[in-house]
Amino acid sequence: MPISSILCYNPSFMGIKPKTNKKAIKPSATENTTSKLSEKEKMLSGIMYSPIDKELLSDKMRAKKLCFRYNSMPPENYTEMKQVLRSLLGKIGQRVWIEQNFKCDYGYNIEIGNNFFSNYNLVILDTAKVKFGDNVLIGPNCGFYTPNHPRDAKLRATGIQNSKPITVGNNVWIGGNVTVLGGVKIGDNVIVGAGSVVTKDLPSNTICCGVPCKVIKQNK
Repeated sequence: MPISSILCYNPSFMGIKPKTNKKAIKPSATENTTSKLSEKEKMLSGIMYSPIDKELLSDKMRAKKLCFRYNSMPPENYTEMKQVLRSLLGKIGQRVWIEQNFKCDYGYNIEIGNNFFSNYNLVILDTAKVKFGDNVLIGPNCGFYTPNHPRDAKLRATGIQNSKPITVGNNVWIGGNVTVLGGVKIGDNVIVGAGSVVTKDLPSNTICCGVPCKVIKQNK
């Protein structure tokens, strides 16, 4: 390499001292707080987390075992099935029944009020809170999905994600094959038509349907 090139690329040959940044960049208070959280705490806080964390994988395996046990029980074992649900779910009211098969991610993020019935093949991905009020009726093949994945493909490929909660009010009837996405709040006295995909909040006292689900009339 020519000497002239060395002089150009190495300031020390010319007696020039490279500038140094005396002020180190300090992480923000938010970054400091986030770095101290476990992946489970991040998940419950709604910030990006890794679902393949050891603690979360253990929690998910527990839920899978309880779901398997629940779904494998003879239908006449009503009392045992109720005990499994109480072990699995975070909160459960009186007169609650979920037809087999039922699957969830963790269970402890699901809260169910009184007088709740779900038909066959209910799926609740509860990486965030999923709350149901009293007198809720859910048709077959419904899904409540709280996980949210990054839009950026490279970031999504790392496996990280965050979650948004779902809230369902009192006196709600959700028809068969309905999908409810994270971040949605369904008010009281709402009917959701079969096959709907709920992507936004639904106000109380309404009848809603469609893809995406929209209000079609008042429910007086």
